[in-house]
Amino acid sequence: MDRFEGKTVVVTGGSSGIGLAAARRFAKEGAHVFVTGRRQDELDAAVELIGDATAVRGDVASPADLDRLYDAVRARGRGVDVLFANAGVGGFATLEDTTEEHFDQIFGINVRGTLFSVQKALPLLNDGGAVVVNLSVRGDDGVAAFGTYSATKAALRSYVRTWANELKDRGVRVNAISPGTIGTPAFDGLSDEAKAGFTAKVPIGRIGTAEEVADVVVFLASDQSSFVLGANIHVDGGEKQF
Repeated sequence: MDRFEGKTVVVTGGSSGIGLAAARRFAKEGAHVFVTGRRQDELDAAVELIGDATAVRGDVASPADLDRLYDAVRARGRGVDVLFANAGVGGFATLEDTTEEHFDQIFGINVRGTLFSVQKALPLLNDGGAVVVNLSVRGDDGVAAFGTYSATKAALRSYVRTWANELKDRGVRVNAISPGTIGTPAFDGLSDEAKAGFTAKVPIGRIGTAEEVADVVVFLASDQSSFVLGANIHVDGGEKQF
């Protein structure tokens, strides 16, 4: 099935994890995919895996880097049909231990970076296109020492509702996903104790895969979800439900 034949897709944070899995799915279904990331070697490896892709190195927290991304998209001359605003970072710090640097980094990439990734795409977004924003179940559950990260995802949930309302007259659908505990490089970097703690909370009995999340991203970006607007789909093995 080539649901995205001839389409242009932008995936921020597309060099690993969920972003890479989604980029590969979009390309497999016919899209040309622009991917961003902060490390050139990872981007080069990602392009080899994706196939029909263009890599633009950059940090979504940098307006100049986002401008370079969209300049590259503009040069192709076909606009943007799908934006998967996926780039994000996490980090642990209790209320007592939270520093200005920690706050600025997490909010700068997750909220500021996502906001301007979407805003700067607007002149290129084709009518009838789709925006999918990567949130997290952590935006709801109050895990200790994860407050700043969780707050960024809650802020983005609010933005998604607003953006869906603001862009609906252009036929642009804005929706979100909230992954639970997924086997990504970020998860792999946790301590064994932290991994066990997060995994134990998944009712389905295992962690998810990046490919399982990508399936839902592609669904929300496709015409199969044409009556879905402003939604937040949990891809979490039941973490939110139970």
